[in-house]
Amino acid sequence: MDAKYDALFTPWKIGNVEIKNRIVLCPMGGTSLFGWFELTGCKFDKEAAKFFLERANNNVGLIIPGIAPLRDTIWGKWLWQNEAMFDELKVFMDEIHKTGAKLFIQLTAGMGRSWAITDHIAPLHKNKVLRKIIKPVLDTSHELASPSELPSRWDPSITTPAMTIEQIHELIEAFAKTAALCKKAGVDGVEVHAVHEGYLLDQFTMEWTNKRTDEYGGSFENRYRLPVEIVKAIKEACGEDFPVSLRYSVESKVKGFCEGAVPGEVYTEVGRSMAESEKAAKYLQDAGYDMLNADNGTYDSWYWAHPPMYMPQNCNLEDVSHIKQFVDIPVVCAGRMEPDVGAWAVAEGKIDAVGVARQFLADGEWITKMIEEREADIRPCICCHNGCFNFCSYKGHANDQSLFDTMGLARCAINPETMQSRKYKIKPARRKKTIAIIGGGIGGMETALVCAKRGHKVTIYEKSNELGGVFIAAAAPSFKEKDKALIAWYKRELTKYPIEVKLNAEVSDISKITADEIVVATGSKPITLELPGFEKGIQAIDFLRGRQEVGENVTIIGGGLTGCEIAYELYLQGKKPTIVEMKDDLIAVTGVCLANSSYLRDFFKANKVPVHLETRLVEIQDGNVLVKDRNGVEFKIPADSVILSVGYTSNPVAKKTKEKKNIHLVGDCDKVGNLRTVIWQAWDVAMKL
Repeated sequence: MDAKYDALFTPWKIGNVEIKNRIVLCPMGGTSLFGWFELTGCKFDKEAAKFFLERANNNVGLIIPGIAPLRDTIWGKWLWQNEAMFDELKVFMDEIHKTGAKLFIQLTAGMGRSWAITDHIAPLHKNKVLRKIIKPVLDTSHELASPSELPSRWDPSITTPAMTIEQIHELIEAFAKTAALCKKAGVDGVEVHAVHEGYLLDQFTMEWTNKRTDEYGGSFENRYRLPVEIVKAIKEACGEDFPVSLRYSVESKVKGFCEGAVPGEVYTEVGRSMAESEKAAKYLQDAGYDMLNADNGTYDSWYWAHPPMYMPQNCNLEDVSHIKQFVDIPVVCAGRMEPDVGAWAVAEGKIDAVGVARQFLADGEWITKMIEEREADIRPCICCHNGCFNFCSYKGHANDQSLFDTMGLARCAINPETMQSRKYKIKPARRKKTIAIIGGGIGGMETALVCAKRGHKVTIYEKSNELGGVFIAAAAPSFKEKDKALIAWYKRELTKYPIEVKLNAEVSDISKITADEIVVATGSKPITLELPGFEKGIQAIDFLRGRQEVGENVTIIGGGLTGCEIAYELYLQGKKPTIVEMKDDLIAVTGVCLANSSYLRDFFKANKVPVHLETRLVEIQDGNVLVKDRNGVEFKIPADSVILSVGYTSNPVAKKTKEKKNIHLVGDCDKVGNLRTVIWQAWDVAMKL
């Protein structure tokens, strides 16, 4: 192992519990050992248990599974009432301890106004009759219950109900009873969720969201009373030596409801400021908490707690290391933490351990590979959130996430086996075949790897002189360093298997290919519009590949994800971008996490990047773009260059027919999607060949 990582592999203590190294697998929604959103009610999650045991066997020090709701979301049963699950947990803990890892269970008070109410559920809640009918199955008022009446983060037209004193006391009791069962099952500690990320306890602590006039509102002591009473109740039930961690946000980074502050922005904090955090951290330590598992942000500034690729690496380290100066208990820092920087921070005493989450989804063996100096073999997390947490929200939509995704968080766009091991797994082929793959993009390469692992003989035909396809363009912006690393990872992986790669080998006639099975992965092509001057525009892919230069003032036609990322890159380059979008919001699509989309929206607003919504392109002229707004008013936007990002259409070189049943389509050439749809479909196809 490289000596620069040495500090990560030293022991440390949380209370009296010794942890073998400084790497913490941080909690992620969907990885609860007690299930997540099962329609039959929560039960011990064997898939999550398998996930954690595999990572425990790969050298992680401390594991903190995702939130365990104290009360089941479906059917409303209290967790402490289901003792059978804790019997299963005890058996699992025995296996975890054999690996040398430790495990804390994260218990959640709830979400309050941050509960990600979906487009399917919101109408039911708004209708008083329907809300009453569904209450025995899903009590939306309980899930949304907050310190005060507040606008929902996901649907501001919904006002959350204020919790009663009785509900608060019931919650405290549930923490104590559940923690006691965890201790009995051999769990090493619990983590209280959370004075963090704008969840329920966090809402209690902030003046901005706590308007109560009883003992749980008003003064600093009253606002922090609930998390204090919770830790005291746990300690009383479990003993002073039983460790209790707190998930903690140092600063809220919030300007107002649904409005966060991006890095470097000058703003007035309405949530928890650093000055209050210095006091709060010490106050919570003195109340009995044994560790702070820390980062920044709330759901209104979600990109701090769930950093997309636009956020700087190690984005929370400065604030978290600052707050460590005010406490004596261990402090963990999370948020795009890189191992080398984390090791340096530990060695310097700035933090006690490094919190890592989604990299464990992309590659469960990354610590082992780092120890064995095989870092090039680590499949990098690209911070896309497409598979793990694609809660998406845009104007007119609360959380436009499918029920399939709601019930299956913590999967991975680039690693389908993660939390889906029963569906996606390598099985040796019954009959070894020759497989021809037309197209060497991500879909083609993923298909090739799965087929080769199953024992097939694979040949890739790529028309250009390099592998990567359209993802080369997608990875081009300066903030896409992990995307570039993913392409390099694929190229390296291909060399480990008997896969023949033919570059500069365009296939225009499928009949000339001799193979048992042919996989077409030829991607898509840009949509063109029959509008005057459209040919004067620069296609997004040509700009991203550096084929055409742009001037100072650049108008981007299309405010989807690609168009917004191009505008962001242009701004970083010192250009002056303007976005024109037909819809009533930017990135108004399903599947793009709010953490990603809200960063770009907030960035453009903070930096005064012109955005014209509900506006259509009429004509591209010399030096101008003629557009028409929602009222039918035409106006011109000065533009030295125009970049076209109006979408793509499938471009298969061949399709399956009655005569050609051995042709299979993968990725955008079948249906335009994203990296997740491409990679998962590659597995769907390759597993059947």
